[in-house]
Amino acid sequence: MAEDVISLFTSIGLSEQKAKETLKNEAVTENLKEAISEARKILGGGEVSKSTGTLLYHVATKIKLQIKQHFLTLVQYVALERINSEVRLNAALDYLMSHPSSALDVTSFEESCGVGVVITPEQVEQVVEEIIREQREEIVKKRYNFNAGQIMTAARLKLQWADGKAIKNEVDIQILDLLGPKTEADMKQPSKNKAKPVIEVQKNEKTSNIKESEIQSNGVAEVTTVAEMMRTKVHFHKPGENYKTDGYVITPKTMDLLKEHLEITKGGIRTRFPPEPNGILHIGHAKAININFGYAEAHNGICFLRYDDTNPEKEEEKFFTGIRDIVEWLGYKPYKITHSSDYFEQLYEWAKDLIKKGLAYVCHQTADEIKGYNPPPSPWRDRPCEESLQLFEDMRKGKIDEGAATLRMKCTLEEGKIDPVAYRIKFLPHTRTGDKWCIYPTYDYTHCLCDSIEHISHSLCTKEFQSRRSSYYWLCNALDIYCPVQWEYGRLSMSYTVTSKRKIAKLITEGIVDN
Repeated sequence: MAEDVISLFTSIGLSEQKAKETLKNEAVTENLKEAISEARKILGGGEVSKSTGTLLYHVATKIKLQIKQHFLTLVQYVALERINSEVRLNAALDYLMSHPSSALDVTSFEESCGVGVVITPEQVEQVVEEIIREQREEIVKKRYNFNAGQIMTAARLKLQWADGKAIKNEVDIQILDLLGPKTEADMKQPSKNKAKPVIEVQKNEKTSNIKESEIQSNGVAEVTTVAEMMRTKVHFHKPGENYKTDGYVITPKTMDLLKEHLEITKGGIRTRFPPEPNGILHIGHAKAININFGYAEAHNGICFLRYDDTNPEKEEEKFFTGIRDIVEWLGYKPYKITHSSDYFEQLYEWAKDLIKKGLAYVCHQTADEIKGYNPPPSPWRDRPCEESLQLFEDMRKGKIDEGAATLRMKCTLEEGKIDPVAYRIKFLPHTRTGDKWCIYPTYDYTHCLCDSIEHISHSLCTKEFQSRRSSYYWLCNALDIYCPVQWEYGRLSMSYTVTSKRKIAKLITEGIVDN
């Protein structure tokens, strides 16, 4: 079976090694098999050429879930050689990503990717000649040490749909015609003992404190602040372009919700730092604070300090105060201080909506029974919605014992965990809501919904939450509400340093360190 697929892939020009590597990716393999099959049908059973095969491979690897409905359309354009270069294909993919939920406007689509545009050799020759004429003095001075890539880049800007190889060949011919064959001097490697260039750094309020020692030899100032790093080194999506990110799910309401989001935020960036107020922050939290507040500051956005106060068991007022003090000590001022508990009423109403839609149910399995990654399926998963609604109301009114029931969502996390818990019973008073509630939402349920309520544009969290990204998107879309984009970054770990709130709490309770 595998040999047949490898033979299929090599028939379109892939090397045997590339074909074997492709087999390791199940999604790409299925895409490419479908693309080849469809292309052969379009060609009347004929073989796929190597140039067409290369583009089909790019379609199979670059297509995103958001535009998968246009997959066969792209294959058709490639098979008929209406899209006959990677430049055209990339332009086509960009166009489709910018119009993910709308019906394909064929005329606009073809204009965007240069379908039917023919660049003649004479046009290439003329444009290259003009560019070389403009840079003739420098070319003659530097001869073959001149960077010919500048000419090719300039030519591509003027002739967007020209073949890259045709441009390169023309550049080589015209430079040879201008300079003649290479001499012995041209063949010598340029001396590396050059004087370092004088570097000018434009001063402004962000760079006025840059020292000469912080300037690299290539003329680029080293990043000296978190905001500068976030501005120059981090490249997330633009506000409102959530649908262009990997894994983002588009529904019929997505574009309208994004339009409303942009009207509310005025196109600004919004982040949040959402700590649980159940312990003392550590050096890892300092990284999280700097990333969330720093990214917003770097792009003139705003950052919320949101306390994730959904577990009254360990929350104390001193932790609320301590977290705010640390944020301000690091030099940041929250746009607004909020609490997950501010939204308990709305979260409860949305939970009932999930039950009514058949997407959540009340379960009586114990915590021990649903631990791990292979728990037995819940016998209550398919109970009637009306029954779950009544039981959920009984949970809220305190009629069911703690641990005897939970509300679970009908979804699966990337890590394989099935039906995560949304609500559990805790007969404990809350620091802010008192005795009003005896059911409390979990992180898996609360996090994305609070982000949606506050219209967060970039939900930045550490890598361990990557496995929850799909459920994050699933829950927002299940409720037909605005869905932010989750981005993950690596946790900060330091040797000989405690980066665990639980372990820090133990050090305090055992009197090893002061509170």
